[in-house]
Amino acid sequence: MTPRSASVNEEMRRRSREKLLQAAVELVGERGYDATTLADIADRAGSARGLVSYYFPGKRQLVQSAVHRLMHRTLEEALEREPHTDDGRERMARAIDAILGLGRDRTVLMRQHMAGLLDTEGFVQCPEQKRLAELLRDTVARRGSSDVETDYPMLRALLMGAVYAMVLPNVGMPAAPLRAELFRRYRLDWELGCPPDAEAPGGTRDEDLSRFFATETPAVGRPAPDQSK
Repeated sequence: MTPRSASVNEEMRRRSREKLLQAAVELVGERGYDATTLADIADRAGSARGLVSYYFPGKRQLVQSAVHRLMHRTLEEALEREPHTDDGRERMARAIDAILGLGRDRTVLMRQHMAGLLDTEGFVQCPEQKRLAELLRDTVARRGSSDVETDYPMLRALLMGAVYAMVLPNVGMPAAPLRAELFRRYRLDWELGCPPDAEAPGGTRDEDLSRFFATETPAVGRPAPDQSK
């Protein structure tokens, strides 16, 4: 039997990791964090239990990476959907709607994610989280920020606060007033993005998450325009 090439082995490892990320998002969304075990995730992904430990130090790291993947792919899809636009105000509106949509449509998953961020480990510095940060930084830059290093953390904090308010058990706020407050802050017209009474293209309610965990390399977002011009 001819040994597999290094490139084939690398592709197999990448596919296995993608399947674990997707399984983690699905199971935590269905059952919650505590009721989901690493063995459950491995079974759903069709992987050996030991393979989970090969890619991730533990369940918290796996779940955070999985949710950050869902977030950055959802955001990427919203920003780059047709009709494509380089208008910074429209892209900011799409970004806000994409993140609020996750809080609305994947409440259990995002609740568990927010709880995990308050854990002593905090943010997991993984490729998925870094890509999410890149997209939000790019959004701030395209909106015309003169100080991205200050404005990006503020946008991140406002979005996290809005999602937290939405997913609080029993007293969660609806998306519309939170959207209105964010749109006022960033001086966005209500009709931009995807208003609450409009159906989001691709919809975050779609139960098939496979497109967010595809094995091909995701398209790189277009670079932000030069704000000095």
